[in-house]
Amino acid sequence: MPEKSMKEKFAAGELVLCMNLRLARSVDIAMVAKAGGYDALYVDMQHAPYSIETTSTICAASIGIGITPLVRTPSHDPQWMSRVLDGGAHGVILPDVNTRAQAEAIVAACRFPPLGKRSVMGLGPALGYRAVPLAELNPKLNAETAVIVMLETAEAIENCEAIAQVDGLDVLLIGSGDLTTDLGIPGQVDHPRLRAAYERVAAACKAHNKVLGVGGIRHNVELQGTLVKLGARFVIAGTDTNYVLAGARQDTEALRALKLS
Repeated sequence: MPEKSMKEKFAAGELVLCMNLRLARSVDIAMVAKAGGYDALYVDMQHAPYSIETTSTICAASIGIGITPLVRTPSHDPQWMSRVLDGGAHGVILPDVNTRAQAEAIVAACRFPPLGKRSVMGLGPALGYRAVPLAELNPKLNAETAVIVMLETAEAIENCEAIAQVDGLDVLLIGSGDLTTDLGIPGQVDHPRLRAAYERVAAACKAHNKVLGVGGIRHNVELQGTLVKLGARFVIAGTDTNYVLAGARQDTEALRALKLS
């Protein structure tokens, strides 16, 4: 198991790096992410055709390898949240969260009573099928489960202070790609309006003891570093698809540059 879990790193104010999975379908990717220096990975069920079985297999393997498994669900349907958590995810990433009411409903679906309304499963992969009395199991899973909401619209940024006040949330993650699109500046991650959004959400996170997350900004260490200095402690640093493409392009470009005899 890792020296510190993702949530322990959050508590210590340390930086957590997460890999986005859209391409990989086998448990080997957890080993690759771990060897590559990542703290966490997330299976992207929103933008990739992952089955619940493949998702849970990767999550269960990640636990044994010592990397925190997360899942981005395709919707706010509570059944998606409970199924991926029962399948071994140590946290969920919820896209398109625009209001406090949505955030409160998400917490209710992801937390066991008295913090929420999640249905009790009992033994499962999240704790390695260890026999833990139910009176201890639910509080332990509540403490170890991360609830991450994505702010991806101008409406969400306007409501970020109210969202940050919701008990049971861990991370407010800005989806920079969708947010810049909603703001009419698609892909312009250096734009002052995106920076202003990060500053506003950072202030809300600081005021309400939440973690600021960075999504949709990759291969831009200078900008990522600026946002870390602003207070970001959860950074989605890359995707498996981009890594494969970058390596492929590097090799093919080098080989095609060779002079043929």
